[in-house]
Amino acid sequence: MALDAQLTFADHMARFCARRYSYPPMVGRVLGYLAVCDSPAPTIAELSDALLASRSAIANAIATLESVGQVMRTRTAGERMDRISIDITSARGLGMDNAEYEELGALAREGLDVLRDAPPERRAVLSEIAAFTEFLTNRIPALYAEWQKEREVLIAAGEIPASPSEGPSA
Repeated sequence: MALDAQLTFADHMARFCARRYSYPPMVGRVLGYLAVCDSPAPTIAELSDALLASRSAIANAIATLESVGQVMRTRTAGERMDRISIDITSARGLGMDNAEYEELGALAREGLDVLRDAPPERRAVLSEIAAFTEFLTNRIPALYAEWQKEREVLIAAGEIPASPSEGPSA
């Protein structure tokens, strides 16, 4: 794939991530470039060169992506630098980590406790957040398990590859 096309895609991902997740543009550019670059796990220096950005800008973008489970760092024995790749195998990276919703639900219930004597209208927002997070925490494990089964079917059919950490599909 031509570098121009890769950079264009990275810029499109940057706009999407900025619009949907309020990420700084470099975060989306790094994520987009990682999805289409020739190297399955480039170094920070390689990302910096390809994206014409400072190493510190790349490192900050990677730190953001690590904090939400979107990328992982690896280091091969004997190498002195980290390699960065997209992590599509974790529940957190897929947005299916219940911890976020459990924490938000606990906060909503804490707020409801603060407003225990308030009229229902004043408690409405927190009541709905508590109910919604409970709904999600009950549904996400089943949805994630369903995705894992579907993913296994797709890998077995050769429609998607197994991740490198899983080894070759049988």
